[in-house]
Amino acid sequence: MARLHHRSGSTLYAICGLLLASAIIRVSAEVAPAFAAPVDIQERTADTRDDDRRATGALLAALQEREARVAEREMQLQDRMQALELAENEIAGKLAELVAAEQTLSATISQAERAAATDLDRLTRVYENMKPREAAALFAEMPPEFAAGFLGLMRPDAAAAIMTQLPPEKAFSFSVVLAGRNANTPTE
Repeated sequence: MARLHHRSGSTLYAICGLLLASAIIRVSAEVAPAFAAPVDIQERTADTRDDDRRATGALLAALQEREARVAEREMQLQDRMQALELAENEIAGKLAELVAAEQTLSATISQAERAAATDLDRLTRVYENMKPREAAALFAEMPPEFAAGFLGLMRPDAAAAIMTQLPPEKAFSFSVVLAGRNANTPTE
């Protein structure tokens, strides 16, 4: 049995030795080219570094170019914003001037309307205080729309006194104008 044990031990050593030899051969087959061409690896590394540098340089140049375009675009936008702000300020100034002019015009129109109303009121009072025959002579010469306007502003008794002194056709035309003045006014 001891002999059997001795044979199995040496077989085991032999198998281990063969496996170890196989491993060494395989490692040397793969590592040998690396040791055989150290210059190629360095050249490849140098080429890779050069390629990386060129790619990095190109990327940097592209980024710088883009940054320049963005900066230029930003300047253009700033210029536009300033121009818009100036235009806005100018429009606001013009609008303020227009509002002021409108208020002035409105005040002037209001004053002119009051003055015209005062003038019409005075003239109406003058016609009311005239003798009916003299006032009727003036009204007979006026266009019907104009004369009817004064008759509408007068006290009814003064207007009636003047109308009785007018020729019937004139009195009728004035009456038609007076009756139709508010015909087109909406009722609802």
